[in-house]
Amino acid sequence: MSERKMQSTISETRRFLFYVVSLSIFLLIFSCFTLWRSNSANSLIPESVLMLMLVNNTSVLSNKGGGAKSISRLESLVTPPTYVKNTKPPSNIRVDFKQNAQDMKVCDPNQAVLKVFMYELPPEFHFGLLGWKGKSSQAWPDVSDVNNLPNYPGGLNLQHSMEYWLTLDLLASDYPDVNRPCTAVRVHDSSISDVILVPFFSSVSYNRHSKLHGKEKVSRDKFLQDKLVKFLRNQEEWKISGGRNHLIMAHHPNSLLDARRELGSAIFLLADFGRYPHEIASIKKDIIAPYKHVVNSIGNDSSPFEARPILAYFQGAIIRKDGGMIRQELYQLLKNEKDVHFTYGTVAGNGINRAGKGMASSRFCLNIAGDTPSSNRLFDAIVSHCVPVIISDNIELPFEDVLDYSDFAIFVQASDAIKEGYLLNLLRGINSEQWTQMWRRLKEVARHFEYQYPSKDGDAVEMIWQAVARKSSAVRLSIHKENRFRRSQIGE
Repeated sequence: MSERKMQSTISETRRFLFYVVSLSIFLLIFSCFTLWRSNSANSLIPESVLMLMLVNNTSVLSNKGGGAKSISRLESLVTPPTYVKNTKPPSNIRVDFKQNAQDMKVCDPNQAVLKVFMYELPPEFHFGLLGWKGKSSQAWPDVSDVNNLPNYPGGLNLQHSMEYWLTLDLLASDYPDVNRPCTAVRVHDSSISDVILVPFFSSVSYNRHSKLHGKEKVSRDKFLQDKLVKFLRNQEEWKISGGRNHLIMAHHPNSLLDARRELGSAIFLLADFGRYPHEIASIKKDIIAPYKHVVNSIGNDSSPFEARPILAYFQGAIIRKDGGMIRQELYQLLKNEKDVHFTYGTVAGNGINRAGKGMASSRFCLNIAGDTPSSNRLFDAIVSHCVPVIISDNIELPFEDVLDYSDFAIFVQASDAIKEGYLLNLLRGINSEQWTQMWRRLKEVARHFEYQYPSKDGDAVEMIWQAVARKSSAVRLSIHKENRFRRSQIGE
């Protein structure tokens, strides 16, 4: 009997020790976890490993009962792979106090494709040009409210609005409630960035402020350009890289006219290279961004081959200079063809809506060089699912390193296009099956040319960030190579 009692006592003692040891281990690991969360930058234990240790240890206790709630709480703390907990939201974010700020999620810069530092330029360089006025200490608008954003000018101004959409998207990466891809993330330390964005809305500055007003001796646009050059030249970030890791948005062909030579070492986001000398801009250094289309996207309401009665469509300015003189020659060749629409047109008198309907009713849309190699007409055609016919020998196209335009567009050399009968014979020789194959591909790629806020996977904004990431890797390589012997030179 006493032997049984002794065995029972030993068993209870072992069970008691097991609980004590298990509880101690749990408390120790949980303390480590709490310490890690309070200062994650100094943590030596990866979060995933620590979480696994916590869950495994807790599961031991749960097998004895009473641990289910602990496991549930632990699982709720696990951070998804593309996000990180934000314990200190940016000062300009309005935090909903019904929600625990500890549980807010923002894109993790360490998992983003591109880390972007953006200069805190005053509003006169960006949203102030749109008429936005924040509080005295407020540099940026609150982009968490989609319905209360500063408006960009409409009409043809929209075609160069890339600067607006990119800046909005980067600001949104600070807002946990804005659902957007985590491709590009804003960082507030330039030393860890991949690229540095210069938030100057140069296109709207040119469109609105390039002419002299009143007693002005210098236009507002030129004044801002001069001021920007002085600012950048004084920045340590510019001095370190020579400006090569800076991203400057200059989509309008005439934007940044006075400053482009001074800032030519930077990466330019452009519509084309038509008005840039090769030593300032080239496809090797810079990035071609799509125009914002001005006609409405037709989405899924896309007519097939048989329901498009117009063979070829063009509506726009016909009398152009330089390389655009081909428009006049083509007009003379095609103006009397019954199944071709080739007329002069402007945005006036509901011109944009008429152009949208005409493109959506056409099999082919002519994209002919004008004063510059490119125009928004190409992107209007794409979102109208009208197969583009590109007659522009010097055109550069957005994202051509990842998109094969020959899958959904037809390229014709200018010298061939002006031969009598050449273009019509080419287009009439494309049968329904061949056209439908290009049309289907058009419907697939159209999303890559959509600017929107918030941005979405694969849209124009995300595609541009991806292009910047591909370009910035070469810039980093160049800068790192130059740094090889810097330390030894400093000691000389």
